[in-house]
Amino acid sequence: MYDTILVPTDGSDQAAVAATHAIDIAATRSATVHVLSIVDDRAFLMLDDDRVSGVRADLRANARDAIDDAATAALGRDLEVETAIETGHPAERIVDYAADHGVDLIVMGTSGDEYESNVVGSVSQRVVRQAPTPVLTVGPDVDG
Repeated sequence: MYDTILVPTDGSDQAAVAATHAIDIAATRSATVHVLSIVDDRAFLMLDDDRVSGVRADLRANARDAIDDAATAALGRDLEVETAIETGHPAERIVDYAADHGVDLIVMGTSGDEYESNVVGSVSQRVVRQAPTPVLTVGPDVDG
């Protein structure tokens, strides 16, 4: 039933807890784990043009670190892992990625550092409403 599991991550503690749940599910089903991080391009709207490339590079480096942590955990359980960094609005990119890659389940935290910085759970709420597949959300009080 769940052959392809998507784990969106921003590197937050909450995303790491959600990744642990996703990896546990994947291990019981020998599923492929897709680890995705989004560089939110809205971060560039208020920047001077000469600062955009530096900020973009920093955000991509943070995204790479977030992906590496989750991917390493999945590889440690002998799971097949695919990783990606995309740019755009986080909820839209997560939903599009799930549709484009035939994802069977999305596992994500209900709050995180980057995705939920203004409204707690706003990205996860949008993903739940718009996703083409089931979404398992892991709340802030759930341990990994």
